[in-house]
Amino acid sequence: MSERPSLAVGLMSGTSLDGIDAALVRIEGPNHVQLVHFLTRPYSPVEQQQILAAIATGGTRALAHLHVRLAEWSADAVDALLAASHTRATELSFIAFHGQTIWHEPPAVSWQLGEPAVLAERFGVRVASNFRARDVAAGGQGAPLVPAADVLLFGHPDHPRVLLNIGGMANLTFVPRRDLEDGAFAFDTGPGMAVIDAVARLVAPGSRYDVDGRLAQAGVADQAAVERRLADPWFAAPPPKSTGREQFGDDYATALHREVPGANGVATAVELTARSIIGAVDHVPNATEVVVSGGGVHHPVLTHRLAGLLGERNIPMRRFDQLFFSGDAKEAVAFALLGYLTIHGQPGNVPAATGAAGQRVLGQVTPG
Repeated sequence: MSERPSLAVGLMSGTSLDGIDAALVRIEGPNHVQLVHFLTRPYSPVEQQQILAAIATGGTRALAHLHVRLAEWSADAVDALLAASHTRATELSFIAFHGQTIWHEPPAVSWQLGEPAVLAERFGVRVASNFRARDVAAGGQGAPLVPAADVLLFGHPDHPRVLLNIGGMANLTFVPRRDLEDGAFAFDTGPGMAVIDAVARLVAPGSRYDVDGRLAQAGVADQAAVERRLADPWFAAPPPKSTGREQFGDDYATALHREVPGANGVATAVELTARSIIGAVDHVPNATEVVVSGGGVHHPVLTHRLAGLLGERNIPMRRFDQLFFSGDAKEAVAFALLGYLTIHGQPGNVPAATGAAGQRVLGQVTPG
């Protein structure tokens, strides 16, 4: 369907903890979403440490203050986005606010911090937020939620497509054809960049990630260490399934670094991510192509390894930005679409992806 175009902002900050992605989009309906402008408001090292400390140790006062700070940082991202795109806040229809995941432990809870009232007050528009809770309440994982956008916007019109996102964690969506949810499914494949980045920080203190893949390039993967980790029952568990830093976080990276120190540890983390992704792709029927997005596409060693493993299976790998727009903006655009669905009372989850009892309208709306 088509309707009068509206402008909206989608905000996403994922498990990579590198910053807040902000996408200004023009929406004419659930199948017509156009990216107008995109930027990332990076977390400073201090801000990133505040989030990591909250995840590791909690503390009521620290969490309460972080709840507001995250919204303020997100409001800064919106301010920058509006200024860069020469857009007034009064032109917005709504803001979709994912918040920052602090604890992901389905089926009990998936908890995102970030106070939507701060955004509603600053910009005077509706804010859709808290997207994952309803899916979890319905027995789902609360993740992944991007598959709704994969089905509606990014599937191929004529043949099956796998959409792979490599963020802090990695996940894939199988879409039989664009706008066809029947037969679509999705799940987390395991670690994406979170373990690679964390090992890189241990190897090169002061760095935030493996810049240009230099550490991985200098190392050699310990295949035995990779095999031991791939033997974890989580990888063999059938979907729907999701994961996060609770399982593949700093403690996991520290253990890997102790076993395989130096650049070899970074190379081993890269191999673990690549092999776990390929293991997931091997269980997808009719995987005729893999379209990859997320921060992982900027790590040349990882993308080279993935392309090689897929090539052995005669499956071409294409970058999302070759087909659509910057892959860095994909999840923020997806959450703008989820906000649209929430505000219009339409379901936003894909039960085959999350395991929920059925389709649900996600999130809540804070009036502007």
